[in-house]
Amino acid sequence: MSKQGQGLAVLIVSTLAFTVCFMVWMMFGVIGIPIKTTLGLNATEFGLLTATPVLTGSLIRVPLGMWTDKFGGRIVLFVLMILCVVPIYLISYATAYWHFLVLGLFVGMAGGSFSVGTPYVARWFSRERQGFAMGIYGAGNSGAAVNKFVAPALIVAFGWTAVPQVYSGVMLATALIFWLFSHSDPAHLVDSRITWREQLQALKDPKVWKLCQYYSIVFGGYVAMSLWMVQYYVGEFGLNITTAALLAACFSLPGGVLRAVGGWFSDRYGAHAVTWWVLWLSWIVLFLLSYPQTDFTIMTVNGPKSFHLGLNVYLFTALVFLLGIGWAFGKASVFKYISDEYPRNIGVISGVVGLAGGLGGFVLPIMFGAMMDLTGVRSSAFMLMYGVVWVSLIWMYLTEVRGTHILGTDTPAS
Repeated sequence: MSKQGQGLAVLIVSTLAFTVCFMVWMMFGVIGIPIKTTLGLNATEFGLLTATPVLTGSLIRVPLGMWTDKFGGRIVLFVLMILCVVPIYLISYATAYWHFLVLGLFVGMAGGSFSVGTPYVARWFSRERQGFAMGIYGAGNSGAAVNKFVAPALIVAFGWTAVPQVYSGVMLATALIFWLFSHSDPAHLVDSRITWREQLQALKDPKVWKLCQYYSIVFGGYVAMSLWMVQYYVGEFGLNITTAALLAACFSLPGGVLRAVGGWFSDRYGAHAVTWWVLWLSWIVLFLLSYPQTDFTIMTVNGPKSFHLGLNVYLFTALVFLLGIGWAFGKASVFKYISDEYPRNIGVISGVVGLAGGLGGFVLPIMFGAMMDLTGVRSSAFMLMYGVVWVSLIWMYLTEVRGTHILGTDTPAS
């Protein structure tokens, strides 16, 4: 097989593998709802339950990225998937809250697959096509939407315990398919004489931390809202779990699939311009989502009149759909930044930036639950995200935008 053919095969099976890993990673966002009812969890405890796998998947990203540079993405991703099979299956036998938390930590390893596949896929393509290739691979985020289609159907038909049992089988089969059809190239490995300390020198660059901030929104926020959205629909609009999951997929699906389109736009217009406009779209949409359901009365010349102000389920779904599109573009543009700035150290830098995004996905659901328990307002989750985006817009303006043409391909001033 030609080099180009091998690259295409690697892209296809890696994207499949990442989709399945992400589906498993987001599992508690759906099965957590019947578990919450069974165990009598409050919103904060539910947030911790859904976020626990995200913690492991985040912390493991840096070493996984470094091992990918050293040993190659094929062997690292295969071993990672195999190690997840048993913990996934054991979730079906968990009965206590701590059982789910401990097993969730092990299942969370699947989330680290992103920092393996990103450099593995990118190195099979020219620099001009890396943004698009990484965008296609990143479309595996749509596993969050696949989870929302598959898990509710399994819950309704067989109960929630069927979900981890089926997912463990799917993970095993996908790992074998990946191994059979993927390839490795020794030329893609970082020189083995380079030490981990030397690889980590790039972390002294302040631009890395700025990319971490951006990614904590477009990826961390995406993960957090994917985990939170189903129960939000159930609580806010009184929907059943199947309908709620279907509508929640309107956020998760474009947030994953359109990442490839975001990669193309980043190649065409530059990572800086795409990221800037994504942050502005997020700021506007989150402002609208933040407004809680409100009843108020005003005094008129004809007496008091009462009004209701708030989003109905249709407007809410339309807004989160737009947000999902924006964050899909943003996830791709941040990694285009990485491939442009750090072509020889993609594994380490993508691991660090992925860690920041994953930690955002871990912390935010817990904060969503804590704020709801504290205020009793469900839309407080969006208020929190609105504030984070506001800070990021100011930071980006001060460090990149001033003196830079936004609507072009100019490289922003460092």
